[in-house]
Amino acid sequence: MKNEEQRFMRLFVFFDLPTGTKKERSDASKFRNMLIKEAFIMLQFSVYVRVCKGQEIVNIYINKLENNLPNKGNIRAMQVTDKQYERMHILIGDEIVEEKCVGMKQLLLF
Repeated sequence: MKNEEQRFMRLFVFFDLPTGTKKERSDASKFRNMLIKEAFIMLQFSVYVRVCKGQEIVNIYINKLENNLPNKGNIRAMQVTDKQYERMHILIGDEIVEEKCVGMKQLLLF
């Protein structure tokens, strides 16, 4: 495999899902639970992130997301390299527990 394919990436999922009806709340909950089951961690409300090793793994998780989309809402996915992720600035608030445990510059292993 090429060197860039083995690079660690962060896959972000941003979503805004309707919760006005019981069905919409159920669909939103199923989507969030799927993210947690697939080892995404909540960075902020409706923003989840996961570490992936290489583009091939990113593509696998994009496909899993596409196969588990609710009927309504707004969902986006964005990948960044670990180096780009390290340059993120926290302007207000605190690091999440996972960032404090290993530091933003270290790989989360699970």
